[in-house]
Amino acid sequence: MTINRRNFVKSLGLGSAAIGVGSLTSLSSCTGVPAAAEESDGPVLQIGDNIALADTDCGKVKGFILNGIYTYLGIPYAADASGKNRFMPPQKMEPWEGVRPAVFYGNSSPQTVYDRSTTSYSAFVDHWNFDEISENCLTINVWTPAVADSANRPVLVWLHGGGWSKGNGIEQDGYHGENISRLGNVVYCSINHRLGSFGFSDFSSVGGEKYKDSGNVGVLDMVAALQWIHNNIANFGGDPGNVTIMGQSGGGSKVCTLATMPAVKGLVHKGVALSGSSTSGGNKENAQKLGEMILQEAGLKPSEIDKLQEMPWEEYLELADKASRKMAESGGPRAGFGPIADGVHIPKEQYFAGNLPDEPVIPMIFCTTFHESNPNRDDASLEAITLDGVAEKLSPRYGEKAKAVVEAYAKAFPENKPIEIWAKIVSSRAGVVKNANIKLKQGAPVYVAWFGFCSPLFDGRLRAFHCSDISFWFYNTDRMITHSGGGARPRKLSKKMAGALINFVKTGDPNGGELPQWPVFTEANGETMVLNDVCEVKNDPDREARKALEA
Repeated sequence: MTINRRNFVKSLGLGSAAIGVGSLTSLSSCTGVPAAAEESDGPVLQIGDNIALADTDCGKVKGFILNGIYTYLGIPYAADASGKNRFMPPQKMEPWEGVRPAVFYGNSSPQTVYDRSTTSYSAFVDHWNFDEISENCLTINVWTPAVADSANRPVLVWLHGGGWSKGNGIEQDGYHGENISRLGNVVYCSINHRLGSFGFSDFSSVGGEKYKDSGNVGVLDMVAALQWIHNNIANFGGDPGNVTIMGQSGGGSKVCTLATMPAVKGLVHKGVALSGSSTSGGNKENAQKLGEMILQEAGLKPSEIDKLQEMPWEEYLELADKASRKMAESGGPRAGFGPIADGVHIPKEQYFAGNLPDEPVIPMIFCTTFHESNPNRDDASLEAITLDGVAEKLSPRYGEKAKAVVEAYAKAFPENKPIEIWAKIVSSRAGVVKNANIKLKQGAPVYVAWFGFCSPLFDGRLRAFHCSDISFWFYNTDRMITHSGGGARPRKLSKKMAGALINFVKTGDPNGGELPQWPVFTEANGETMVLNDVCEVKNDPDREARKALEA
């Protein structure tokens, strides 16, 4: 279950690309700017003793105002999760005295970070932002147009990608909350929580009552963050009764998991899952076996399990990953770290089945991209591949039916090049369509989108790749230029998408903006909003092609 994706830029984002659309930069008199313009131009950044103060249930925090948006970074929503708190549910943060600065992002959960070498195109494209890593990582970031003004703004909570084992709340520049907060007059939050073996090591079979929740503490962290929002967000101008959770890739799976947990009923009111979804938790017995193997790998008896809490995090990370690999290599059940269907916090039943009395019932948007897994960003030679060549490449995966699959997709998308057919096949929507249909059983509205905007970068070979739609939803295409290329073309689509998201966050319905009318999804028609230079609704545009995958 270890899924990859996304280096930390240590500035506040004062460059022109980072500031975003329509923002101003201060210019000194030596630049030749007319005096009238200088006099009317105020400071871009404000910070001081009595600027951006806000109350929380643990004490006051002080952020800063950047481009008119109040910004608070790294506010703890729970206590340090190291030492005696390792493998334990999140513990309440002790109140602090005075005013706590909230001016820099919190630590990332322990993890193995992505390749950030000078030769890494992936680091160039995704700007994997990481700074300090530690178990003292349970923090939240908040962007808001104003504080303590009783405005009851809708709240949007971002859950980062990276599977359940990597990432952080500002992992990519596109995650930044300033622009969407300003554009939509919403409160935007992003969180860090425990990942991988620190969030999902199940020791319930060897650690007794003390460790009964150890396999799901990473999810319980997110619940604690949502509870913090419920208790505190009104002080930041937000409405605790109108909260939308949104995530991409692993974050999309987080949205689906939270949206089925009884503990979040009343804390979450809408969900958006991008390029990732799920309808079940992990197997409890398998997770327990992995916990037992970790203890064996450490050479400890069950009575000595507390020693795992005393290890430096680097040692425990290596130990747990080694145990996971051994379990996989042994031919046993699939080994990995992620949420567990324990029947207590996460239902053992299928998510969204509609038969669980305490399950939240919320409207949701599901979106994927045309080319989630694009084979040729770094290999220009594949641009000239033929359909026969695509079938040959796919034969190890699809066997004798590879040619029929390729032909089905080529028939459904005759305007696509063979390399694009290849990308669409390996990026099949089958999973998300299935999950959207399951979600319909609850009776809440479901909306489905398919993102097809292709960036001009890498001679056009980036295409509509995994993660590329995030900056469009948050009106950040001029900030995340290594995804979009920047400029007017992506900005135009971004305004439409951000507008639809803002409407959904406010009302549960994305309609009313610049996109065409976006119908509710049905199993019969598969209504899908295709997001591109020209946006249009199509009825399940790849349904016939997907049938070849299922044959």
